[in-house]
Amino acid sequence: MAKIVTLKKGLDIKIRGAAADAAPITVKPATCAIVPDDYSGIVPKVDVKEGDSVEVGSKLFHDKQFTDIVVTSPIAGTVTGVIRGERRKLERIVITPAEDAGNSITFETEGINDRTRAQQLLLDSGLWALLRQRPYNIVPAPGAAPRDIFITGFDSAPLAPDFESMLSPRINELNKAVKLLQKLTDGKIYLGIRQGSCLASVEGVEHVVFEGPHPAGNAGVQICNVKPVNKGDIVWTLDATILLRIGKLLSTGRLDTDTLVAVTGCEVTTPRYVITKIGADLASILKGNVNDDAIHHRIISGNVLTGTHESPEGYLRYPYYQVTVIAEGDDFHEFMGWASLSPRKMSFSHSFPGHFLNKLFCPDARLQGGRRAMIMSGIYEKVMPMDIMPEYLIKAIISRNIDRMEQLGIYEVAPEDFALCEYVDPSKLELQKIVQEGLDYLRKELS
Repeated sequence: MAKIVTLKKGLDIKIRGAAADAAPITVKPATCAIVPDDYSGIVPKVDVKEGDSVEVGSKLFHDKQFTDIVVTSPIAGTVTGVIRGERRKLERIVITPAEDAGNSITFETEGINDRTRAQQLLLDSGLWALLRQRPYNIVPAPGAAPRDIFITGFDSAPLAPDFESMLSPRINELNKAVKLLQKLTDGKIYLGIRQGSCLASVEGVEHVVFEGPHPAGNAGVQICNVKPVNKGDIVWTLDATILLRIGKLLSTGRLDTDTLVAVTGCEVTTPRYVITKIGADLASILKGNVNDDAIHHRIISGNVLTGTHESPEGYLRYPYYQVTVIAEGDDFHEFMGWASLSPRKMSFSHSFPGHFLNKLFCPDARLQGGRRAMIMSGIYEKVMPMDIMPEYLIKAIISRNIDRMEQLGIYEVAPEDFALCEYVDPSKLELQKIVQEGLDYLRKELS
């Protein structure tokens, strides 16, 4: 019988524009791009140049420190851009698909009966780069075996896609992937699910049912409530869609780079699911489906809490399965601004009527108030269901106090775990950025 964890802290942000539960449409991207910044911990060294032809699974770049870690092409085509920024930092690699964009490298998947071969398959295919390690929330280094592996079977973020219909016919592939992961750890594989999920039939894992609001679907929250990460521990995390990619690779010998994307948000004309490729250009995904209402739009690759702000010429970013469009908010004004008591304004505070209304809201991207010194109000704890003291941890990170950071649980967290804290924060601090900088600093100092 599965263990049940009930979370009382958290917050479900109710936003209009969820993807309709209908058959997805297929979108062929005009171009695809891979952005090295999406692979935290990797220092990229490019393996291709403009004009090169690539297949699905061809190496695009590798890590300078661990050269076995590679990121591979999601489509077959021609490299049309190796874009660099300041100090020649690699910003993205752009690929224009060929007419037959499905030409793929075939990987050897037979006879994988030990840890070394299982690890090498994931490294060669590029799927290793989709895994994440706690502590530091980085791509794991090859060779080390994790204490445990945690798989998140659902996403609880605002307007998050529901993958049940995609995963339910694929239990056999998921079981194959679990068997491969079992070779990579001497510990347990935990699968976090909702009650009634089709993933309850996946074998070889320890199921944990999570009940409660967001961030129940976050890997950090699930780890903290099942088996916390202590100093010296290493655990790996992935979601069910990555598990399915591993299973399909084992079944076919080819890399599956199709991705089911939820196109969501108040400024989307028809919220829906689309099937496209990893790293697809947003112009193709959103073509003809954004409101023509003469207001500025904020296009987000991901959800409104943790996603990446992209231009209309931007690309679908890791983890590749949601695009949200909301109003920017910089081209209109309202009476009293942030202090307005309008019931159309959603709020976590009891001081505003929006807190008590059970309705869907249409937020915009305004800051709603100015930045100020950190206020120790205890509000972070109300939305963080983890056994840490987030306000004190943030102060320790800002002061670069390594001992205090370790004592207060920095090894357990990732920036996404502080997204709700950032949303409710009266000080308007960029908490996710602060946490990421703290993790980078700690890794640099202790490596």
